[in-house]
Amino acid sequence: MTRPMKIAIVDDEPDMRESISQWLVLSGFDTETYASAEEALKQIVPDWPGVVITDMRMPGMDGMAFLKRLMGIDSGLPVIMITGHGDVPIAVEAMRMGAMDFMEKPFNPDRLTELAKKATQARRMTLDNRALRRDLSEGQPVMSKLLGASPAMERLREDILDLGQADGHVLIDGETGTGKTLVAHALHAVGPRASRRFVPISCAAFSEEALGLRLFGPVEDGLPAVEEARGGTLVLEDIEALSDSLQARLLAFIADQGDRAETRIIAITNVRGEGRRLEDILRPDLFYRLGALKITVPPLRQRGEDILTLFTRMTEQFAEEYGCEAPKVTAQEAAQLLQAPWPGNVRQLINVAERAVLQNRRGTGSIASLLMADGDEGQQATTTEGKPLKEYVESFEKMLIDNTMRRHKGSISAVMEELSLPRRTLNEKMAKYGLSRGDYL
Repeated sequence: MTRPMKIAIVDDEPDMRESISQWLVLSGFDTETYASAEEALKQIVPDWPGVVITDMRMPGMDGMAFLKRLMGIDSGLPVIMITGHGDVPIAVEAMRMGAMDFMEKPFNPDRLTELAKKATQARRMTLDNRALRRDLSEGQPVMSKLLGASPAMERLREDILDLGQADGHVLIDGETGTGKTLVAHALHAVGPRASRRFVPISCAAFSEEALGLRLFGPVEDGLPAVEEARGGTLVLEDIEALSDSLQARLLAFIADQGDRAETRIIAITNVRGEGRRLEDILRPDLFYRLGALKITVPPLRQRGEDILTLFTRMTEQFAEEYGCEAPKVTAQEAAQLLQAPWPGNVRQLINVAERAVLQNRRGTGSIASLLMADGDEGQQATTTEGKPLKEYVESFEKMLIDNTMRRHKGSISAVMEELSLPRRTLNEKMAKYGLSRGDYL
């Protein structure tokens, strides 16, 4: 469905704004007129579905001040400035501030129509992209599994949304257990091939002959993977396990598709270790075909307090599954969770969370003992990268308030009582940590 666009015309001269409005209406646009910037600002909010055409010189708030206010409300709002003779230097400055374009009086009506069309198309694209990102980030089941508010995870989600809409093949790398296959699912889910087949194949799970048959056929029952995934996404996990002959066949398949690939290939690699690089394992022409677009999934140790968020969610899920209480994390245990190097990343954290719930059900053990058991040769797992005590305290405090709010379903009075906090202090801490009561109701 096409999003209806409005054009707000702001000019203190009645004849000018009415003539602009009349011309644009005849050209098929929906217009609103305002005699002042102050009047228009009462209606224009973030994601306002339209564009603004405004005079530069107006009593009260002039065009430049108006533009500054509009950019503060929504930096993606197209603004077209109307200037008088001699105001071109000011108009150029306006474009540096964020205006889309300007017209000199007297202006050509056809140019006005052309600019209005260009501006509304740009605005529609901006709003549609915002809505798409919002829907995909918040509404996509796969995207919702990519938990965390750390900068590393914010960048990962942005990369997924960007590359999901692109057309080229993608290479995903990262340490074991970081969730590379989940990222591949997300790339498929947010892209134009979402309604088509998603076919994952582990290259390391087959012998060379069996993998060749599974990928390219012939197969006795069904279709080979390249045909099964046609028009959709073919995911090749452990791409480094491909033999030279299968690399050549895969390259030929990619070349046959031409520049605009009908079937997208997402290659996943787990090449790690000093001196080992995927570009040294794959033939160069295949590597550059697959690695033109790349996503690196961050290791858990670089995700800060996401560790506590994930651990809390996992223990809550396992506690519900096993019908018992989730373990309460102490400040010392929170610091230990944050300091652990997590060589197995999210997969390891899930295992630790499940064992923590089972320990708690039995009334024995501690999180520290689980981390020690996961350490190399029985040594306690700690990182060499220390953090200020203040950061550990704040991470623990946020986790504690978040857990308590979740448990009491947003009841402020219950949280105040359990944590022995006055309302003002609780409100200040929730604001500090970006926690909203509405998220728990």
